[in-house]
Amino acid sequence: MDMIADATQVAHHEAARQAHAAVNAAVASGRAAARSGEYLTFRLGGEEYGIDILRVQEIRSYEPPTRIANAPHFIKGVVNLRGVIVPIVDLRLKLGCDSAEYNGFTVVIVLNVRGRVVGAVVDSVSDVLELGADHIKPAPELASGIDSGFITGIGSIKQGQGDDATERMLILMDIEGLMSAADMGLMDAH
Repeated sequence: MDMIADATQVAHHEAARQAHAAVNAAVASGRAAARSGEYLTFRLGGEEYGIDILRVQEIRSYEPPTRIANAPHFIKGVVNLRGVIVPIVDLRLKLGCDSAEYNGFTVVIVLNVRGRVVGAVVDSVSDVLELGADHIKPAPELASGIDSGFITGIGSIKQGQGDDATERMLILMDIEGLMSAADMGLMDAH
């Protein structure tokens, strides 16, 4: 019985060591690493993404914002949210999705990023998932022409059982890093 407990302890220690090493490697490469925790999942085109639930303030139905002159194409404008003027960013346009249709499923995820309230337009919200470190893989290294700096990892969720089991892939993003990037123009550079 002690051997089983010892083996379990060694396995947990090794998993923690590997997770710590992945975080250190990500930090050394200048990229954020996804951590275990709860993620709000949403769809952009045919892909599913996840962001740290602690950054989410609320989810609202899409309403056309007031357009701001000379704003980048992905900043749709601003809305008044209970007295707070909130810039609205269409993540589908920012991340280069094929299309950006506005329909009954289109929602705005209201985020709190570095003390600033920002809205992110997405195709639809899926659910909130708890992901452990064993379900998160490091973000892949992609060609230099592809901006993957805001991808912190890939979540892998098994659905179903036995031969019918499928794997659901989830692209985990550093929404704070994306929204505070210089080309967004939403935050002061600090």
